[in-house]
Amino acid sequence: MSDRIVTVPNALSMLRLLGVPVFFWLIVVPQHDGLAVVVLAVSGATDWLDGYLARRLSQFSRFGELLDPLADRLYTLAALVALWQRAIIPAAFVAALLARDVVMTALLAYLKRRGVTGVPVHFVGKAATMTLLYTMPLLLLGTFDGIWGQAAHTLGWAFAWWALGLYWYAATLYLHQVRSWRAVTA
Repeated sequence: MSDRIVTVPNALSMLRLLGVPVFFWLIVVPQHDGLAVVVLAVSGATDWLDGYLARRLSQFSRFGELLDPLADRLYTLAALVALWQRAIIPAAFVAALLARDVVMTALLAYLKRRGVTGVPVHFVGKAATMTLLYTMPLLLLGTFDGIWGQAAHTLGWAFAWWALGLYWYAATLYLHQVRSWRAVTA
């Protein structure tokens, strides 16, 4: 693992981070949902591309390992707050997602006190994040009139509930992983 900061994948992750306030503003202030979906789609493409390039160019870095999930979390948080503020999603749904992040933050703090810097990422956790990132544009497109808006709304909520379930299932896998680690190290 490299300590390099200036890499192509990290530049793409920084670009994604710069898109977060633009994305939020587009949803909340002028309510340009179509443009917000484009920003989110570009973010999703660069999320995939930075991982691909990190592998292809052997440009893995500790900074990139921190930056990539930070961008995902900030997009998720911005989308949740914006969609809640526009009354597209209920507060209870936002609370259920944020509660999982509180659990994971507490778990990571617990591990850090014991000298462990993190847990290996599960495929389920990645799938949950990706599903949640698909949910947001669908829910935004679900605000449009017509059959396509209705279809996006229905599909968006199907993805939303699936993402919530995967998100919490991933948390239980991480908790089990830590419990197993404690049993081995005790």
